[in-house]
Amino acid sequence: MNRSARGAAWAFLAPVVLYLLVFYAYPLYRNVELSLRDYTVRSFVQGDAPFAGFGNYAKVFADATFWPALWHTVVFTLVSLAFQFTIGLALAVFFQRNFRLSAILRALFLVPWLLPLIVSASTWSWMLNSDSGVVNTALSWFGGTPVNWLTSPDWALWSVVIANIWIGVPFNLVVLYSGLQAISPDVYEAAAIDGANGRQRFWKVTFPLLRPVSAITLLLGLVYTLKVFDIVWIMTKGGPSGASTTFATWSYRLGFGNLVPAFGPGAAVGNLLIVTALVFGLIYIRRTRS
Repeated sequence: MNRSARGAAWAFLAPVVLYLLVFYAYPLYRNVELSLRDYTVRSFVQGDAPFAGFGNYAKVFADATFWPALWHTVVFTLVSLAFQFTIGLALAVFFQRNFRLSAILRALFLVPWLLPLIVSASTWSWMLNSDSGVVNTALSWFGGTPVNWLTSPDWALWSVVIANIWIGVPFNLVVLYSGLQAISPDVYEAAAIDGANGRQRFWKVTFPLLRPVSAITLLLGLVYTLKVFDIVWIMTKGGPSGASTTFATWSYRLGFGNLVPAFGPGAAVGNLLIVTALVFGLIYIRRTRS
C-alpha cells in the first residue's frame, strides 16, 4: 500500500476513531478516575479530589444496599432475558409461516420497541396503578383482589420485570426471525424425508442452526438489560424501601439522587456493571472463536 492510499485509509478511519475516543474512551476513563478519588461537589468543580484508591469500592461492598441491589439486578436481568428470548423465539417461529396479515402483525409487534422508554414506562405505571390501573380493574372483573403492583415490596420488582419483558420481546423477534430466514428450506425437507416430526425438526434442526444468532441476541439483551435505568426509575424509583433497586438505579441515586452526592461510590457501582458486561462479552467472543 503506497503512502497516498495509506493516508486515504486513515482519513476514512479518523472520524470513527475520534468518535470512539470522545464518546467512549474518555467517559470510561473519567468514570474510572471518579471511582478512584474522593470527590465532593467542590472538588468535582475544582478538580482537586484526593486519591482514594479502592476505598470507594470498599464502601460499595460494605454498604447494606449492595447485596439486595445485586440480587435484584440478577433477577431482573435473567428473568427478563429468559422470557424475552422464549417469547421472541416462539413468535419468530410462528411468523415463519406465510399467512395473510403476517407482515402487519409483525409491524404491530414492533411498536413497544419503537416507543420512547419514557412513554412505555409511563404507560405501564398507569396500567399498574393500584387505584385506577386497568390491570386491577380487569382483576376485579374476574373476582380478584387489587394488587399494589408499584408500591408493594413483594410486587415492585416483578412489575418492572414485566414491563421490561414487554419492551424487549420485539427486538428478540426481529433478530431471531431474520436468523430463521437464513436457514435453507432444503434442510427441513431433508429432515422431513428422514421422518422427523415438527418438534424434532425444531430441536434437531432449527434450534442448533439458530445458535449463533441466539448467542448474539442474548449477549446484546444482557448488556442492554444490565444497564436498564429508565423503566425502573420511572415506575418505582427503586422502591418501595429499595425493593426494586438495581445497580443502575443505585449508581444514579448515589451520584445524583442525594443532597450530598457520592460521586466516587456511584462511579464504582457503574464500573461494576461495565466489568460484568465486559466479562460476558469476552465469554461470547471466546465461544464464537471456538
